[in-house]
Amino acid sequence: MSDLIIMVKADGKIKPSEIQLIQKLAKRLGVSMNEISQLFDSPKPSQPLYSEVDRITHFYRLALVMQVDQETHESEIGALKNFGLKMGIRPIVTDQIIKKMGQYRNGIVPAEELLNIFKIYYN
Repeated sequence: MSDLIIMVKADGKIKPSEIQLIQKLAKRLGVSMNEISQLFDSPKPSQPLYSEVDRITHFYRLALVMQVDQETHESEIGALKNFGLKMGIRPIVTDQIIKKMGQYRNGIVPAEELLNIFKIYYN
């Protein structure tokens, strides 16, 4: 959740749509609103993700948070690429996912297409 909050803050503006997505994801992940509030005040360092599925899922959540306000700033793209690099995701993959998200309503890319992007660059 800390990574998602850092992504929300990357452009220097926090919009209601971003807060709503954070709250929705927190509920799914069993994180209390009190914990979320604390993380907004003091985010924790990223935790390593060992499985490929976990890395892809987490990266995609970060990308969704970036685009939920329907504005993408260079600072957000830079933050997403940095998170990706920490997870072993190449910048070109980040670029392809951002491009693909622009082709879909609300930026939601079908899972099969998302996985195909990763397969192209990691097989």
